[in-house]
Amino acid sequence: MTEIAYLLYLAITLGITVWVARTLSHNGIVFLRQCFGQDAALAESTNHLLVVGFYLVNIGFITLTLSLGAEPHTVADAMRFLSTKVGLAVLVLGGMHFFNMGAIARFGRKVNGWLAQRLAVA
Repeated sequence: MTEIAYLLYLAITLGITVWVARTLSHNGIVFLRQCFGQDAALAESTNHLLVVGFYLVNIGFITLTLSLGAEPHTVADAMRFLSTKVGLAVLVLGGMHFFNMGAIARFGRKVNGWLAQRLAVA
């Protein structure tokens, strides 16, 4: 039962991580372009860096938490194991998303201000 629960945990959380990263990357590029004064190259580069960081942090978190907690021996234990670990991973994914959005919005305002100053001088 333990090995099955571990494999399910990895499959579910890695699948969710890939889906969230692709969704945020695909839909976030519009937001990034707006934040970076329509500079497509900067937006796409930032988008790629965010995806790489997102994968690194989440895969690291997922593999690190694999060894935490009691090993499941029954089906009920496996369900508790999966719900706790998957729920925690989803909360971390959501927290990272909101942190990134706030950081990008702040950074984007600075870039927009800098671009506006450069255009006004030119």
